[in-house]
Amino acid sequence: MLPAIVQPLLRNAPTVAPIANRALLSVSGSDANTFLNGVLSTQVKGPHFSSFLHAQGRVLYDVFIYNDPAPPSSKPSYIVEYTPPPADTPDLPPLLSYLKRHVLRSKVKVRDVSEQYDIWASWGSEIDQSWETPRVWNWARSGAVEPVWRLENEVDGWPWGTEPGVIRDRRGVSLGRRLLVPKGDKPKEASTHDIAKSEDSLLHRILHGIPEGNVDIPPLQAFPMDSNFDIMGGVDFRKGCYVGQELTVRTYHTGVIRKRIHPVFVYKGDSSSGPLGLPSPLVSGVDIKPTLETSVQGERKGPRPRGTGKLLSTTTQGVGLALLRLEHVLAVRAGLLKLEITDPGSNQVYNVFPWVPGWWPEPDEAPPN
Repeated sequence: MLPAIVQPLLRNAPTVAPIANRALLSVSGSDANTFLNGVLSTQVKGPHFSSFLHAQGRVLYDVFIYNDPAPPSSKPSYIVEYTPPPADTPDLPPLLSYLKRHVLRSKVKVRDVSEQYDIWASWGSEIDQSWETPRVWNWARSGAVEPVWRLENEVDGWPWGTEPGVIRDRRGVSLGRRLLVPKGDKPKEASTHDIAKSEDSLLHRILHGIPEGNVDIPPLQAFPMDSNFDIMGGVDFRKGCYVGQELTVRTYHTGVIRKRIHPVFVYKGDSSSGPLGLPSPLVSGVDIKPTLETSVQGERKGPRPRGTGKLLSTTTQGVGLALLRLEHVLAVRAGLLKLEITDPGSNQVYNVFPWVPGWWPEPDEAPPN
Protein backbone atom coordinates (compact mmCIF):
# COMPACT_ATOMS: atom_id res chain seq x y z
CA MET A 1 0.00 0.00 0.00
CA LEU A 2 1.15 3.55 -0.69
CA PRO A 3 2.86 4.68 2.54
CA ALA A 4 0.96 7.46 4.30
CA ILE A 5 4.08 9.61 4.25
CA VAL A 6 4.14 9.45 0.43
CA GLN A 7 0.41 9.92 -0.18
CA PRO A 8 0.59 13.76 -0.36
CA LEU A 9 2.51 13.31 -3.64
CA LEU A 10 -0.45 11.53 -5.25
CA ARG A 11 -2.43 13.70 -7.64
CA ASN A 12 -6.08 12.62 -7.52
CA ALA A 13 -7.71 15.54 -9.37
CA PRO A 14 -8.70 14.91 -13.01
CA THR A 15 -5.42 15.44 -14.87
CA VAL A 16 -3.92 15.13 -18.33
CA ALA A 17 -0.18 15.17 -18.94
CA PRO A 18 2.05 14.44 -21.95
CA ILE A 19 4.25 11.35 -21.90
CA ALA A 20 7.82 12.07 -22.96
CA ASN A 21 10.34 10.05 -24.97
CA ARG A 22 8.02 7.62 -26.73
CA ALA A 23 7.76 6.77 -30.43
CA LEU A 24 5.10 5.24 -32.67
CA LEU A 25 4.99 2.74 -35.52
CA SER A 26 2.08 1.78 -37.75
CA VAL A 27 1.65 -1.93 -38.56
CA SER A 28 -1.08 -2.53 -41.13
CA GLY A 29 -2.14 -5.06 -43.73
CA SER A 30 -4.13 -8.25 -44.14
CA ASP A 31 -1.47 -10.25 -42.23
CA ALA A 32 -1.00 -7.68 -39.41
CA ASN A 33 -2.56 -9.89 -36.71
CA THR A 34 -0.60 -13.00 -37.67
CA PHE A 35 2.61 -11.01 -38.01
CA LEU A 36 2.34 -9.35 -34.59
CA ASN A 37 1.30 -12.61 -32.94
CA GLY A 38 4.60 -14.12 -34.09
CA VAL A 39 6.79 -11.49 -32.44
CA LEU A 40 4.82 -10.18 -29.44
CA SER A 41 4.74 -11.86 -26.02
CA THR A 42 0.92 -11.64 -26.04
CA GLN A 43 -1.94 -12.42 -28.41
CA VAL A 44 -3.33 -9.60 -30.50
CA LYS A 45 -7.05 -9.57 -29.70
CA GLY A 46 -7.39 -5.81 -29.26
CA PRO A 47 -5.51 -2.88 -27.72
CA HIS A 48 -3.22 -3.92 -24.85
CA PHE A 49 0.21 -3.80 -23.20
CA SER A 50 2.87 -6.19 -24.48
CA SER A 51 6.57 -6.62 -25.25
CA PHE A 52 9.12 -7.72 -27.81
CA LEU A 53 11.62 -10.19 -26.35
CA HIS A 54 15.10 -11.31 -27.33
CA ALA A 55 15.55 -14.96 -28.33
CA GLN A 56 17.09 -15.57 -24.88
CA GLY A 57 14.00 -14.20 -23.16
CA ARG A 58 15.26 -10.74 -22.18
CA VAL A 59 13.20 -7.64 -22.95
CA LEU A 60 13.88 -5.61 -26.07
CA TYR A 61 10.93 -3.20 -25.90
CA ASP A 62 7.84 -2.74 -23.73
CA VAL A 63 4.98 -1.57 -25.95
CA PHE A 64 1.34 -0.60 -26.18
CA ILE A 65 -0.74 -1.79 -29.11
CA TYR A 66 -3.52 0.64 -30.14
CA ASN A 67 -6.30 0.31 -32.65
CA ASP A 68 -5.26 2.77 -35.37
CA PRO A 69 -7.35 5.98 -35.15
CA ALA A 70 -6.73 6.65 -38.88
CA PRO A 71 -6.29 3.27 -40.60
CA PRO A 72 -4.97 3.51 -44.18
CA SER A 73 -7.46 0.87 -45.39
CA SER A 74 -10.16 -1.51 -44.22
CA LYS A 75 -7.50 -4.10 -43.36
CA PRO A 76 -6.23 -4.56 -39.75
CA SER A 77 -4.12 -1.61 -38.62
CA TYR A 78 -2.38 -0.98 -35.29
CA ILE A 79 -0.19 1.67 -33.70
CA VAL A 80 2.75 0.41 -31.63
CA GLU A 81 3.98 2.75 -28.88
CA TYR A 82 7.50 2.23 -27.52
CA THR A 83 10.60 3.99 -26.18
CA PRO A 84 13.33 4.64 -28.79
CA PRO A 85 16.62 2.84 -28.05
CA PRO A 86 19.27 4.79 -26.12
CA ALA A 87 22.44 5.76 -27.97
CA ASP A 88 24.65 3.56 -25.76
CA THR A 89 22.99 0.28 -26.82
CA PRO A 90 24.41 -0.48 -30.29
CA ASP A 91 23.35 -4.13 -29.94
CA LEU A 92 19.68 -3.16 -29.64
CA PRO A 93 18.05 -3.03 -33.08
CA PRO A 94 15.75 -0.06 -33.77
CA LEU A 95 12.21 -1.39 -33.57
CA LEU A 96 11.36 -0.35 -37.13
CA SER A 97 14.25 -2.34 -38.63
CA TYR A 98 13.61 -5.24 -36.22
CA LEU A 99 10.01 -5.57 -37.43
CA LYS A 100 10.91 -5.14 -41.09
CA ARG A 101 13.41 -7.97 -40.69
CA HIS A 102 10.57 -10.26 -39.62
CA VAL A 103 8.08 -9.23 -42.32
CA LEU A 104 9.47 -11.62 -44.99
CA ARG A 105 6.48 -12.47 -47.24
CA SER A 106 3.79 -11.25 -44.86
CA LYS A 107 1.32 -8.79 -46.32
CA VAL A 108 2.22 -6.10 -43.81
CA LYS A 109 3.42 -2.50 -44.02
CA VAL A 110 5.48 -1.07 -41.15
CA ARG A 111 6.19 2.66 -40.98
CA ASP A 112 7.09 5.35 -38.45
CA VAL A 113 4.22 7.66 -37.45
CA SER A 114 5.87 9.43 -34.50
CA GLU A 115 5.38 12.80 -36.19
CA GLN A 116 1.62 12.31 -36.44
CA TYR A 117 0.70 11.93 -32.76
CA ASP A 118 1.61 12.96 -29.23
CA ILE A 119 0.95 10.60 -26.33
CA TRP A 120 -0.92 11.80 -23.24
CA ALA A 121 -1.95 10.23 -19.95
CA SER A 122 -5.35 11.00 -18.45
CA TRP A 123 -6.36 10.06 -14.91
CA GLY A 124 -8.53 11.01 -11.95
CA SER A 125 -11.96 11.46 -13.58
CA GLU A 126 -14.95 9.14 -13.90
CA ILE A 127 -14.16 8.36 -17.54
CA ASP A 128 -10.62 7.39 -16.50
CA GLN A 129 -11.69 4.78 -13.97
CA SER A 130 -15.37 3.76 -14.33
CA TRP A 131 -14.29 0.64 -16.23
CA GLU A 132 -12.03 -0.67 -13.42
CA THR A 133 -12.97 -4.16 -12.20
CA PRO A 134 -11.69 -6.17 -9.20
CA ARG A 135 -8.46 -8.02 -9.94
CA VAL A 136 -8.36 -11.80 -10.07
CA TRP A 137 -4.93 -13.48 -10.10
CA ASN A 138 -3.47 -16.74 -11.28
CA TRP A 139 -0.29 -17.85 -9.48
CA ALA A 140 2.46 -20.19 -10.63
CA ARG A 141 4.71 -22.05 -8.19
CA SER A 142 7.65 -20.01 -9.51
CA GLY A 143 6.13 -16.88 -7.98
CA ALA A 144 4.98 -15.57 -11.37
CA VAL A 145 1.46 -14.17 -11.23
CA GLU A 146 -0.88 -12.97 -13.96
CA PRO A 147 -4.21 -11.15 -14.07
CA VAL A 148 -7.25 -13.18 -15.12
CA TRP A 149 -9.55 -11.08 -17.26
CA ARG A 150 -13.18 -12.16 -17.06
CA LEU A 151 -14.35 -10.66 -20.32
CA GLU A 152 -18.05 -10.96 -19.48
CA ASN A 153 -17.42 -8.48 -16.62
CA GLU A 154 -15.39 -6.01 -18.67
CA VAL A 155 -16.86 -2.87 -20.24
CA ASP A 156 -16.95 -3.43 -24.04
CA GLY A 157 -15.85 -7.03 -23.40
CA TRP A 158 -12.14 -6.17 -23.41
CA PRO A 159 -10.08 -4.96 -20.39
CA TRP A 160 -7.94 -2.48 -22.32
CA GLY A 161 -10.86 -0.92 -24.24
CA THR A 162 -11.58 -0.91 -27.96
CA GLU A 163 -11.68 2.80 -28.88
CA PRO A 164 -9.12 3.67 -31.60
CA GLY A 165 -6.20 5.70 -30.28
CA VAL A 166 -7.13 5.10 -26.62
CA ILE A 167 -5.99 2.46 -24.13
CA ARG A 168 -7.28 1.81 -20.64
CA ASP A 169 -4.01 1.40 -18.77
CA ARG A 170 -4.59 -1.88 -16.94
CA ARG A 171 -0.92 -2.45 -16.06
CA GLY A 172 -2.01 -1.35 -12.59
CA VAL A 173 -4.96 0.21 -10.81
CA SER A 174 -5.86 3.94 -11.00
CA LEU A 175 -3.45 4.60 -13.88
CA GLY A 176 -6.19 6.03 -16.09
CA ARG A 177 -5.93 6.04 -19.88
CA ARG A 178 -3.35 6.66 -22.59
CA LEU A 179 -4.38 8.82 -25.54
CA LEU A 180 -3.00 9.34 -29.04
CA VAL A 181 -3.54 13.03 -29.87
CA PRO A 182 -2.76 14.75 -33.21
CA LYS A 183 0.72 16.29 -33.07
CA GLY A 184 0.75 19.67 -31.33
CA ASP A 185 -2.86 19.42 -30.10
CA LYS A 186 -4.17 18.89 -26.59
CA PRO A 187 -6.61 16.08 -25.77
CA LYS A 188 -10.29 17.00 -25.59
CA GLU A 189 -10.11 16.18 -21.86
CA ALA A 190 -7.99 19.32 -21.40
CA SER A 191 -11.23 21.30 -21.05
CA THR A 192 -12.26 19.35 -17.93
CA HIS A 193 -8.91 18.19 -16.51
CA ASP A 194 -5.91 19.96 -15.04
CA ILE A 195 -3.06 20.13 -17.56
CA ALA A 196 0.16 18.89 -15.99
CA LYS A 197 3.71 18.26 -17.24
CA SER A 198 5.39 15.07 -18.39
CA GLU A 199 7.18 14.93 -15.02
CA ASP A 200 3.77 14.59 -13.38
CA SER A 201 2.83 11.59 -15.52
CA LEU A 202 6.16 10.01 -14.54
CA LEU A 203 5.47 10.66 -10.85
CA HIS A 204 1.95 9.22 -11.20
CA ARG A 205 3.32 6.06 -12.79
CA ILE A 206 6.09 5.61 -10.21
CA LEU A 207 3.74 6.03 -7.24
CA HIS A 208 1.67 3.15 -8.64
CA GLY A 209 4.78 0.99 -9.07
CA ILE A 210 4.78 0.78 -12.89
CA PRO A 211 8.08 0.46 -14.81
CA GLU A 212 8.21 1.77 -18.38
CA GLY A 213 10.84 2.36 -21.03
CA ASN A 214 14.53 1.60 -21.21
CA VAL A 215 15.53 3.30 -17.95
CA ASP A 216 13.29 1.03 -15.88
CA ILE A 217 13.54 -1.96 -18.22
CA PRO A 218 17.12 -1.98 -19.60
CA PRO A 219 17.03 -3.56 -23.07
CA LEU A 220 18.84 -6.90 -23.48
CA GLN A 221 19.28 -7.07 -19.69
CA ALA A 222 15.85 -7.15 -18.02
CA PHE A 223 13.78 -10.32 -17.72
CA PRO A 224 9.99 -10.02 -18.07
CA MET A 225 9.01 -11.31 -14.61
CA ASP A 226 11.73 -9.34 -12.80
CA SER A 227 10.19 -6.26 -14.49
CA ASN A 228 6.62 -7.27 -13.46
CA PHE A 229 5.40 -7.97 -16.99
CA ASP A 230 3.42 -10.90 -15.62
CA ILE A 231 1.59 -8.73 -13.05
CA MET A 232 1.03 -5.98 -15.64
CA GLY A 233 -0.51 -8.40 -18.14
CA GLY A 234 2.33 -8.11 -20.67
CA VAL A 235 3.10 -11.84 -21.07
CA ASP A 236 0.84 -14.68 -22.21
CA PHE A 237 2.19 -17.97 -20.82
CA ARG A 238 -0.27 -20.09 -22.82
CA LYS A 239 0.32 -18.54 -26.21
CA GLY A 240 1.95 -20.44 -29.06
CA CYS A 241 5.40 -19.79 -30.47
CA TYR A 242 6.89 -16.30 -30.32
CA VAL A 243 10.40 -14.90 -29.99
CA GLY A 244 11.71 -15.47 -26.44
CA GLN A 245 8.91 -17.85 -25.46
CA GLU A 246 10.99 -20.87 -24.44
CA LEU A 247 12.90 -19.34 -21.53
CA THR A 248 9.91 -17.23 -20.43
CA VAL A 249 7.55 -20.20 -20.18
CA ARG A 250 10.22 -22.39 -18.58
CA THR A 251 10.77 -19.76 -15.88
CA TYR A 252 7.02 -19.58 -15.30
CA HIS A 253 6.71 -23.34 -14.77
CA THR A 254 10.01 -24.40 -13.20
CA GLY A 255 11.96 -21.29 -12.18
CA VAL A 256 11.85 -19.08 -9.09
CA ILE A 257 11.19 -15.32 -9.17
CA ARG A 258 13.84 -13.79 -6.89
CA LYS A 259 13.70 -10.13 -7.96
CA ARG A 260 11.02 -7.59 -8.78
CA ILE A 261 10.80 -3.88 -9.49
CA HIS A 262 9.37 -2.01 -6.48
CA PRO A 263 8.49 1.64 -5.90
CA VAL A 264 10.86 3.24 -3.38
CA PHE A 265 11.51 6.53 -1.67
CA VAL A 266 14.89 8.06 -0.89
CA TYR A 267 15.56 9.38 2.61
CA LYS A 268 18.27 10.22 5.13
CA GLY A 269 18.27 9.32 8.80
CA ASP A 270 14.99 7.58 9.61
CA SER A 271 12.44 6.35 7.05
CA SER A 272 9.67 8.03 9.07
CA SER A 273 11.02 11.36 7.78
CA GLY A 274 9.63 10.43 4.36
CA PRO A 275 11.02 11.07 0.87
CA LEU A 276 13.86 13.53 0.52
CA GLY A 277 13.45 16.28 -2.07
CA LEU A 278 16.28 16.18 -4.62
CA PRO A 279 17.74 18.95 -6.80
CA SER A 280 17.62 16.57 -9.77
CA PRO A 281 16.79 12.89 -10.37
CA LEU A 282 19.47 10.45 -9.28
CA VAL A 283 21.57 8.52 -11.80
CA SER A 284 19.89 5.28 -12.86
CA GLY A 285 21.71 1.97 -12.65
CA VAL A 286 23.38 2.73 -9.31
CA ASP A 287 23.83 -0.29 -7.04
CA ILE A 288 21.57 -0.52 -3.99
CA LYS A 289 23.53 -2.19 -1.23
CA PRO A 290 21.92 -3.95 1.75
CA THR A 291 23.35 -3.30 5.21
CA LEU A 292 22.32 -5.11 8.38
CA GLU A 293 20.49 -3.18 11.05
CA THR A 294 21.99 -3.44 14.53
CA SER A 295 20.28 -4.09 17.84
CA VAL A 296 20.44 -1.80 20.88
CA GLN A 297 23.43 -3.85 22.04
CA GLY A 298 25.18 -3.19 18.72
CA GLU A 299 24.71 -6.72 17.40
CA ARG A 300 23.90 -7.36 13.76
CA LYS A 301 20.41 -8.67 13.07
CA GLY A 302 20.83 -11.83 11.01
CA PRO A 303 23.30 -13.21 8.45
CA ARG A 304 25.12 -11.05 5.94
CA PRO A 305 22.79 -10.34 2.98
CA ARG A 306 23.59 -11.49 -0.56
CA GLY A 307 23.53 -9.46 -3.77
CA THR A 308 22.55 -5.89 -4.58
CA GLY A 309 19.67 -4.06 -6.23
CA LYS A 310 19.56 -1.43 -8.99
CA LEU A 311 18.11 2.06 -8.85
CA LEU A 312 15.99 2.88 -11.91
CA SER A 313 13.87 6.02 -12.52
CA THR A 314 13.68 8.70 -9.80
CA THR A 315 11.99 12.07 -9.46
CA THR A 316 12.92 15.27 -7.67
CA GLN A 317 10.21 14.43 -5.10
CA GLY A 318 12.49 11.64 -3.87
CA VAL A 319 10.50 8.64 -5.14
CA GLY A 320 11.50 6.14 -7.78
CA LEU A 321 11.63 2.55 -8.89
CA ALA A 322 14.25 -0.08 -8.07
CA LEU A 323 14.98 -3.68 -9.02
CA LEU A 324 15.34 -5.47 -5.67
CA ARG A 325 15.80 -8.98 -4.35
CA LEU A 326 12.56 -10.08 -2.74
CA GLU A 327 14.43 -11.31 0.34
CA HIS A 328 15.83 -7.80 0.83
CA VAL A 329 12.37 -6.21 0.61
CA LEU A 330 11.03 -8.61 3.25
CA ALA A 331 14.03 -7.96 5.51
CA VAL A 332 13.60 -4.16 5.25
CA ARG A 333 9.93 -4.47 6.17
CA ALA A 334 10.93 -6.65 9.14
CA GLY A 335 13.46 -4.06 10.33
CA LEU A 336 16.46 -6.32 9.66
CA LEU A 337 18.04 -4.43 6.74
CA LYS A 338 18.64 -0.97 5.39
CA LEU A 339 19.21 -0.29 1.72
CA GLU A 340 21.81 2.31 0.70
CA ILE A 341 22.95 4.02 -2.48
CA THR A 342 25.89 6.32 -3.14
CA ASP A 343 25.22 9.09 -5.65
CA PRO A 344 28.21 9.00 -8.03
CA GLY A 345 27.91 12.71 -8.73
CA SER A 346 28.02 14.02 -5.15
CA ASN A 347 29.25 10.90 -3.27
CA GLN A 348 26.34 11.41 -0.89
CA VAL A 349 24.89 8.30 0.72
CA TYR A 350 21.12 7.90 0.77
CA ASN A 351 18.82 5.25 2.19
CA VAL A 352 16.13 3.62 0.04
CA PHE A 353 12.81 2.37 1.41
CA PRO A 354 10.68 0.04 -0.78
CA TRP A 355 6.95 -0.48 -0.55
CA VAL A 356 4.48 -2.91 -2.13
CA PRO A 357 1.72 -1.31 -4.25
CA GLY A 358 -1.68 -1.87 -2.69
CA TRP A 359 -3.11 -3.30 -5.92
CA TRP A 360 -0.49 -6.07 -6.14
CA PRO A 361 -1.61 -9.65 -5.41
CA GLU A 362 -1.03 -10.66 -1.82
CA PRO A 363 1.81 -13.19 -1.28
CA ASP A 364 -0.45 -15.34 0.91
CA GLU A 365 -2.62 -15.93 -2.20
CA ALA A 366 0.25 -17.85 -3.80
CA PRO A 367 0.21 -21.67 -3.87
CA PRO A 368 2.57 -23.50 -1.47
CA ASN A 369 5.93 -24.56 -2.92
